[in-house]
Amino acid sequence: MANRTLGTRQKLVFRGPDKGPGKAGSLSRPRNPLVAPALLRKAGAHEKTVGAMRQASKRELARQLEKPAGGEGAKKPG
Repeated sequence: MANRTLGTRQKLVFRGPDKGPGKAGSLSRPRNPLVAPALLRKAGAHEKTVGAMRQASKRELARQLEKPAGGEGAKKPG
């Protein structure tokens, strides 16, 4: 039966331990020098949207309403 996993133009290449992307001695320069500055410009965390803040306040209000009023209702009679 024919091997269908490899296409007709693909070759199976055996790489030694010193070849491939994980090799110890990497290139002295990047393949694309424009990538390094772009990676350094990654954005940080942004502000929450108005909808997210509204939903958070709604959840907080629901949590407060769920709690017992005086805080003493949670004590067991002893």
